Amino acid sequence: MVTFIGYGGGRGLPAEHLRLPSLGYTEFVMDTRGQGGRWSSGATGDGADGPENSWVMTRGIGRPEGYYFTRLFTDAARAVLTAFELSGRETVAVSGGSQGGGLSLAAAALVPARVTVCHADVPFLCDIQRGITLAPDAPYTEIPTYLAANPDLTPAALDTLRYVDCALLARRITAECLLSVSLMDPICPPSTVFAAYNEITAGKDIAVYPYHGHEVPVAHIERQLQHLRKFHRNAGG
Repeated sequence: MVTFIGYGGGRGLPAEHLRLPSLGYTEFVMDTRGQGGRWSSGATGDGADGPENSWVMTRGIGRPEGYYFTRLFTDAARAVLTAFELSGRETVAVSGGSQGGGLSLAAAALVPARVTVCHADVPFLCDIQRGITLAPDAPYTEIPTYLAANPDLTPAALDTLRYVDCALLARRITAECLLSVSLMDPICPPSTVFAAYNEITAGKDIAVYPYHGHEVPVAHIERQLQHLRKFHRNAGG
Protein backbone atom coordinates (compact mmCIF):
# COMPACT_ATOMS: atom_id res chain seq x y z
CA MET A 1 0.00 0.00 0.00
CA VAL A 2 1.24 3.45 -0.92
CA THR A 3 -0.23 6.01 1.49
CA PHE A 4 -0.59 9.71 0.75
CA ILE A 5 -1.04 12.40 3.40
CA GLY A 6 -3.64 15.15 3.82
CA TYR A 7 -2.99 18.86 3.32
CA GLY A 8 -0.46 20.37 5.68
CA GLY A 9 0.86 17.05 6.96
CA GLY A 10 4.01 15.07 6.35
CA ARG A 11 4.90 11.42 6.59
CA GLY A 12 4.87 11.47 10.39
CA LEU A 13 6.51 8.77 12.49
CA PRO A 14 6.45 4.97 12.07
CA ALA A 15 4.16 4.63 15.09
CA GLU A 16 1.49 6.54 13.16
CA HIS A 17 1.34 3.82 10.48
CA LEU A 18 1.03 0.51 12.29
CA ARG A 19 -2.41 -0.71 11.18
CA LEU A 20 -1.53 -2.18 7.79
CA PRO A 21 1.85 -3.66 8.83
CA SER A 22 0.13 -5.34 11.79
CA LEU A 23 -2.14 -7.08 9.27
CA GLY A 24 0.75 -8.24 7.13
CA TYR A 25 0.73 -5.52 4.47
CA THR A 26 3.76 -3.51 3.51
CA GLU A 27 3.10 0.23 3.63
CA PHE A 28 5.04 2.91 1.77
CA VAL A 29 4.22 6.41 3.09
CA MET A 30 5.04 9.31 0.79
CA ASP A 31 6.28 12.48 2.45
CA THR A 32 4.65 15.62 1.00
CA ARG A 33 7.11 18.17 -0.33
CA GLY A 34 6.91 21.56 1.34
CA GLN A 35 4.30 20.47 3.88
CA GLY A 36 4.61 18.61 7.18
CA GLY A 37 4.64 21.67 9.40
CA ARG A 38 1.06 21.80 10.58
CA TRP A 39 -0.43 18.63 12.09
CA SER A 40 1.97 15.80 11.15
CA SER A 41 5.72 16.09 10.79
CA GLY A 42 7.61 15.86 7.53
CA ALA A 43 11.15 16.03 6.25
CA THR A 44 11.00 17.10 2.60
CA GLY A 45 11.32 20.69 1.44
CA ASP A 46 10.09 22.26 -1.76
CA GLY A 47 12.81 24.66 -2.79
CA ALA A 48 13.67 25.21 0.87
CA ASP A 49 15.31 23.23 3.63
CA GLY A 50 12.92 20.88 5.37
CA PRO A 51 9.16 20.95 5.92
CA GLU A 52 7.06 24.09 6.16
CA ASN A 53 3.80 25.28 7.66
CA SER A 54 2.88 26.52 4.22
CA TRP A 55 -0.16 27.12 2.05
CA VAL A 56 0.62 25.88 -1.44
CA MET A 57 -2.55 26.07 -3.55
CA THR A 58 -1.26 29.05 -5.57
CA ARG A 59 2.44 28.16 -5.66
CA GLY A 60 3.37 28.34 -9.38
CA ILE A 61 -0.28 28.50 -10.48
CA GLY A 62 0.54 30.60 -13.53
CA ARG A 63 1.46 27.59 -15.67
CA PRO A 64 0.94 23.82 -15.38
CA GLU A 65 4.64 22.97 -15.74
CA GLY A 66 5.63 24.85 -12.61
CA TYR A 67 2.53 24.35 -10.51
CA TYR A 68 2.99 22.82 -7.08
CA PHE A 69 0.44 20.06 -7.60
CA THR A 70 1.90 19.09 -10.97
CA ARG A 71 5.11 18.33 -9.12
CA LEU A 72 3.26 16.62 -6.28
CA PHE A 73 1.35 14.42 -8.73
CA THR A 74 4.71 13.47 -10.26
CA ASP A 75 5.94 12.55 -6.77
CA ALA A 76 2.86 10.35 -6.29
CA ALA A 77 3.42 8.51 -9.56
CA ARG A 78 7.08 7.98 -8.72
CA ALA A 79 6.17 6.74 -5.24
CA VAL A 80 4.01 4.04 -6.84
CA LEU A 81 6.83 3.01 -9.17
CA THR A 82 9.32 2.94 -6.29
CA ALA A 83 7.01 0.85 -4.11
CA PHE A 84 6.50 -1.52 -7.04
CA GLU A 85 10.25 -1.94 -7.45
CA LEU A 86 10.88 -2.44 -3.73
CA SER A 87 8.02 -4.85 -3.10
CA GLY A 88 8.63 -7.26 -5.94
CA ARG A 89 4.87 -7.48 -6.49
CA GLU A 90 3.24 -6.97 -9.86
CA THR A 91 0.95 -4.22 -8.57
CA VAL A 92 0.36 -1.99 -5.57
CA ALA A 93 -2.58 -0.30 -3.87
CA VAL A 94 -2.93 3.41 -3.05
CA SER A 95 -4.80 5.14 -0.26
CA GLY A 96 -5.28 8.53 1.34
CA GLY A 97 -7.76 11.07 2.64
CA SER A 98 -8.46 14.64 1.53
CA GLN A 99 -5.31 15.74 -0.31
CA GLY A 100 -4.13 12.15 0.10
CA GLY A 101 -7.34 10.96 -1.55
CA GLY A 102 -6.72 13.26 -4.49
CA LEU A 103 -3.16 11.95 -4.76
CA SER A 104 -4.49 8.37 -4.71
CA LEU A 105 -6.79 9.13 -7.63
CA ALA A 106 -3.99 10.92 -9.47
CA ALA A 107 -1.54 8.06 -8.96
CA ALA A 108 -4.09 5.48 -10.09
CA ALA A 109 -4.74 7.57 -13.20
CA LEU A 110 -1.10 8.31 -14.03
CA VAL A 111 0.28 4.80 -13.42
CA PRO A 112 -2.75 2.63 -14.22
CA ALA A 113 -0.69 -0.45 -15.06
CA ARG A 114 0.74 -0.58 -11.53
CA VAL A 115 -2.27 0.31 -9.35
CA THR A 116 -5.04 -2.24 -8.91
CA VAL A 117 -6.76 -0.87 -5.78
CA CYS A 118 -7.47 2.79 -5.05
CA HIS A 119 -8.91 4.05 -1.76
CA ALA A 120 -9.76 7.77 -1.75
CA ASP A 121 -11.50 9.26 1.28
CA VAL A 122 -13.25 12.65 0.92
CA PRO A 123 -10.81 13.42 -1.91
CA PHE A 124 -9.49 16.91 -2.56
CA LEU A 125 -8.60 18.32 -6.01
CA CYS A 126 -11.73 17.06 -7.75
CA ASP A 127 -13.78 19.45 -9.92
CA ILE A 128 -11.52 22.17 -8.59
CA GLN A 129 -13.18 25.07 -10.37
CA ARG A 130 -16.46 24.16 -8.68
CA GLY A 131 -14.74 23.58 -5.35
CA ILE A 132 -13.20 27.04 -5.23
CA THR A 133 -16.66 28.63 -5.63
CA LEU A 134 -18.39 26.40 -3.06
CA ALA A 135 -16.07 25.45 -0.19
CA PRO A 136 -16.34 27.83 2.78
CA ASP A 137 -13.17 26.49 4.42
CA ALA A 138 -9.54 26.34 3.32
CA PRO A 139 -7.60 25.25 1.41
CA TYR A 140 -9.80 25.82 -1.68
CA THR A 141 -10.37 29.36 -0.39
CA GLU A 142 -6.71 30.18 -1.02
CA ILE A 143 -7.40 30.39 -4.76
CA PRO A 144 -10.32 32.88 -4.90
CA THR A 145 -8.53 35.05 -2.34
CA TYR A 146 -5.45 35.09 -4.57
CA LEU A 147 -7.40 35.70 -7.79
CA ALA A 148 -9.39 38.50 -6.19
CA ALA A 149 -6.09 40.30 -5.69
CA ASN A 150 -4.73 39.23 -9.10
CA PRO A 151 -7.74 39.15 -11.48
CA ASP A 152 -5.60 39.31 -14.63
CA LEU A 153 -4.14 35.91 -13.72
CA THR A 154 -7.53 34.17 -13.61
CA PRO A 155 -7.50 32.58 -17.12
CA ALA A 156 -4.00 31.14 -16.69
CA ALA A 157 -4.77 29.89 -13.17
CA LEU A 158 -7.97 28.14 -14.23
CA ASP A 159 -6.13 26.48 -17.13
CA THR A 160 -3.50 25.23 -14.70
CA LEU A 161 -6.11 23.83 -12.32
CA ARG A 162 -7.74 21.83 -15.12
CA TYR A 163 -4.38 20.16 -15.67
CA VAL A 164 -4.42 18.65 -12.16
CA ASP A 165 -8.15 18.05 -11.73
CA CYS A 166 -8.79 14.49 -10.55
CA ALA A 167 -12.32 14.60 -11.97
CA LEU A 168 -10.70 14.91 -15.41
CA LEU A 169 -7.97 12.35 -14.70
CA ALA A 170 -10.40 9.81 -13.20
CA ARG A 171 -11.44 8.34 -16.54
CA ARG A 172 -7.88 6.96 -16.91
CA ILE A 173 -8.17 4.82 -13.76
CA THR A 174 -8.34 1.04 -14.19
CA ALA A 175 -8.00 0.07 -10.50
CA GLU A 176 -10.81 -1.19 -8.29
CA CYS A 177 -11.89 1.93 -6.43
CA LEU A 178 -13.47 2.62 -3.07
CA LEU A 179 -14.24 6.28 -2.41
CA SER A 180 -15.98 8.01 0.46
CA VAL A 181 -17.92 11.26 0.61
CA SER A 182 -19.31 13.19 3.58
CA LEU A 183 -22.39 15.23 2.79
CA MET A 184 -21.67 17.96 5.37
CA ASP A 185 -18.08 18.48 4.24
CA PRO A 186 -17.05 22.18 4.24
CA ILE A 187 -13.62 21.51 2.71
CA CYS A 188 -14.31 19.09 -0.16
CA PRO A 189 -17.93 19.71 -1.23
CA PRO A 190 -19.79 16.44 -1.95
CA SER A 191 -20.57 17.42 -5.54
CA THR A 192 -16.86 17.65 -6.32
CA VAL A 193 -16.26 14.12 -5.03
CA PHE A 194 -19.18 12.76 -7.08
CA ALA A 195 -17.78 14.55 -10.14
CA ALA A 196 -14.66 12.37 -9.93
CA TYR A 197 -16.55 9.21 -8.94
CA ASN A 198 -18.90 9.51 -11.91
CA GLU A 199 -15.96 9.65 -14.32
CA ILE A 200 -14.41 6.38 -13.12
CA THR A 201 -15.22 3.58 -15.56
CA ALA A 202 -13.39 0.83 -13.64
CA GLY A 203 -14.94 -1.18 -10.79
CA LYS A 204 -16.01 1.28 -8.13
CA ASP A 205 -18.00 1.82 -4.95
CA ILE A 206 -18.59 4.85 -2.77
CA ALA A 207 -19.44 5.14 0.92
CA VAL A 208 -21.79 8.05 1.61
CA TYR A 209 -21.88 9.54 5.11
CA PRO A 210 -24.78 12.03 5.44
CA TYR A 211 -23.87 13.53 8.82
CA HIS A 212 -20.10 13.79 8.69
CA GLY A 213 -17.95 16.79 7.85
CA HIS A 214 -14.44 16.46 6.42
CA GLU A 215 -13.97 13.01 7.90
CA VAL A 216 -15.20 9.43 7.77
CA PRO A 217 -16.30 7.21 10.67
CA VAL A 218 -13.89 4.70 12.16
CA ALA A 219 -16.17 1.94 10.84
CA HIS A 220 -15.13 2.92 7.32
CA ILE A 221 -11.74 1.35 8.00
CA GLU A 222 -13.39 -2.08 8.17
CA ARG A 223 -14.96 -1.49 4.77
CA GLN A 224 -11.59 -0.54 3.33
CA LEU A 225 -9.90 -3.60 4.80
CA GLN A 226 -12.55 -5.88 3.34
CA HIS A 227 -12.03 -4.24 -0.04
CA LEU A 228 -8.26 -4.64 0.25
CA ARG A 229 -8.52 -8.29 1.35
CA LYS A 230 -10.61 -9.05 -1.71
CA PHE A 231 -7.92 -7.58 -3.93
CA HIS A 232 -5.16 -9.35 -2.00
CA ARG A 233 -6.80 -12.77 -2.42
CA ASN A 234 -7.48 -12.17 -6.09
CA ALA A 235 -3.83 -11.24 -6.56
CA GLY A 236 -2.74 -14.48 -4.92
CA GLY A 237 -1.10 -12.67 -1.96
